[in-house]
Amino acid sequence: MTSDEKILSGDEVAKHNTRESCWIIVHGKVYDVTDFLDDHPGGSRIILKYAGKDATEEYDPIHPPDAITRNLHPSKHLGKIDPHSVKKVVKEITAEEKERQLRVENRPPLTECLNLHDFEAIARSVMSEKAWAYYSSAADDEITHRENHAAYHRIWFRPRVLRNMTNVDFSATILGQKSTMPIYITATALGKLGHPDGELNLTRAAGKYGLIQMIPTLASCAFDDLVDAAQPGQPQFLQLYVNKNREIVKSFVQHAEERGIKGLFITVDAPQLGRREKDMRQNFEDIGSAVQQKAGDEVVRDQGAARAISTFIDPGLDWKDITWFKTITKMPIILKGIQTWEDAVMAAEAGVAGIVLSNHGGRQLEFARSGIEVLVEVVGALKERNLFPNPNFEIYVDGGVRRATDVLKAIASGATAVGIGRPFLYAYSAYGQPGVERALQILRDELEMNMRLLGAQTLKDVVPSMVDARSITAHTTAVPEDRLYGSNYEGLQSAHIKEIKSKL
Repeated sequence: MTSDEKILSGDEVAKHNTRESCWIIVHGKVYDVTDFLDDHPGGSRIILKYAGKDATEEYDPIHPPDAITRNLHPSKHLGKIDPHSVKKVVKEITAEEKERQLRVENRPPLTECLNLHDFEAIARSVMSEKAWAYYSSAADDEITHRENHAAYHRIWFRPRVLRNMTNVDFSATILGQKSTMPIYITATALGKLGHPDGELNLTRAAGKYGLIQMIPTLASCAFDDLVDAAQPGQPQFLQLYVNKNREIVKSFVQHAEERGIKGLFITVDAPQLGRREKDMRQNFEDIGSAVQQKAGDEVVRDQGAARAISTFIDPGLDWKDITWFKTITKMPIILKGIQTWEDAVMAAEAGVAGIVLSNHGGRQLEFARSGIEVLVEVVGALKERNLFPNPNFEIYVDGGVRRATDVLKAIASGATAVGIGRPFLYAYSAYGQPGVERALQILRDELEMNMRLLGAQTLKDVVPSMVDARSITAHTTAVPEDRLYGSNYEGLQSAHIKEIKSKL
């Protein structure tokens, strides 16, 4: 910014509080967003709520810092706000927020977190209701979300004994990149909802533990900030939601390649977002802005954070686009969200570098099968067609992984690695970067122990004969109750009449 940048007063900005002339303040800068109202991915209503005001607090958790400068023409960057001319809004701390802050102060020491379930339990207590709803929500009745975890319980081990287990090595190679474990941190959106540093917690912890982080399209942190935070030589992947505007896609992908990203994971299971009711209910209390009410605009209260960030996604994405992607990048292309053997075969025949068997963490199509169940089916179909094993085609799984035993079951069934998402969100929402590091150490310790108990010195020794997956498709099979998961899971709430407070 130049020293002669225009200085605007709060009173001047406040005059532009209509649909016809809408200015907002973000990080001390003033922007004219009038022409952008109808192009905003979350719709115009959320912007109009802050017409003529400072929108930074609402903007930060769900946008990278540079989102507004990238999406608005420079002519709409009006100047700086005079900080002395803006009334400081003292936000009243509600009783609920005071209670939440007290719970944060009374968190157990990090050493008491013994497994990934523990981070979820703490995060649920210390996160804001909005953040918890977004991170934990899933589609419809959340049956798929629960199934993702439960499916692993239908696979049992066949451990081998009397093997020298003095040393075990669970390092892996994922898309040609070295990893200390057969795990990568998969993409999850809106990291700053859980912690001010957002996805940077993951970047830094991944660098320290030698893991690969997949950077999400919808990160709260700027893409370049996440790349810059990586250690020298630290590999990163990119998850891509495909924009309707292919020029934007091309620019983003090629910039990622220039910055050294090692793999492009194209999400293919989200032509439309699923209904995530926990998240959707979070807007019920919002009465909208004065300008919305005056203009007669309907205030949409049932969409949640997911809707506010996703309407740019192209529902027209199809197989022909894979050929186009190969013309714009030399990065390995992986299709994220494959859910049948038929599509897995088509992906292999299309010449992509791999697939992720995933139902989007149970957030898209309800009653979509778990990735681990689909894995057993896919490996069988690919082997029948002599398409697997294939050094140029790798299979990954995500969704529901909470233990190293889950990881090893996937490896034994044919996966190269697994993606883990929510547990790391919960870890840093509860404890920041140290929480992620503690979670990774727990997984390392679990892997070492279970590799020894399984009788596998290296991942190459984790073979199909070490698991019994015959019940994987039997969705009614009784399994022992998972008390840790069950105690964390928060059931969906139905609509209800609000409590009536007596005035007597």
